[in-house]
Amino acid sequence: MADPRFYCPEPISPRQTLILPPSVAHHVRVRRLEAGSTVILFDGRGGELPGTLDFQGKIASVTLGDLHPRESELAGELCLFQGLPTGDKMDWVIEKAVELGVNRIVPISAHRSILKLSGPRLEKRLAHWAGIIESASEQCGRNRLMQISPPQSLEEALNARTIGERLLCDPAASEDLETRLSNPVCQAKTQRALTLLVGPEGGWSPQEIQSCERSQVHAIRFGTRVLRTETAGLALVAAATALLRW
Repeated sequence: MADPRFYCPEPISPRQTLILPPSVAHHVRVRRLEAGSTVILFDGRGGELPGTLDFQGKIASVTLGDLHPRESELAGELCLFQGLPTGDKMDWVIEKAVELGVNRIVPISAHRSILKLSGPRLEKRLAHWAGIIESASEQCGRNRLMQISPPQSLEEALNARTIGERLLCDPAASEDLETRLSNPVCQAKTQRALTLLVGPEGGWSPQEIQSCERSQVHAIRFGTRVLRTETAGLALVAAATALLRW
């Protein structure tokens, strides 16, 4: 059985005895780990450190060993623009995006998004999503945390500096994913990065489609069926990384 992994929000170094932050110590106790147990810590900067667990009263500490520079990142940088869905669907998308290797996810407050976030509600939701990223990284073996941006309009996201190819999921598009990724121009761009754009439940508005066209975002279709928003992005990520041999 694999040693349990924990994300440490503070920078960690080899061969130090680290008093675990309260949040990590709580997870250790919930797992019912005993003194002398081997655990793996990572701080999101890359690599991981094995250590031996100890307890002094209510204080939990770990004596760390040498850094293991193990990585499980994709060969290229992958970003997902996800139109904000209703309910807790975004939780599912974020968790699975971590597992699939996405580097950054940008929640899009699309014209047809029902969910609207601002103020304290937004801050609470961002903290909740950060916790999902940390837990998913612990589970799947990633040592670098996926980044998540605050929700923004599609126009704002398109105007931000991006590299590589940008593909919009559109059931009405004439070109499919495999054909586009095999295009020599696209292949040259995807050597560095790929951004996938998936709309909310109601899809992208005509104005948003026009914004994508002006920003040279290519529309692609994905199969013969219309996928739900919480399925489409994840399926596209899996297919694209396979086709690109990432």
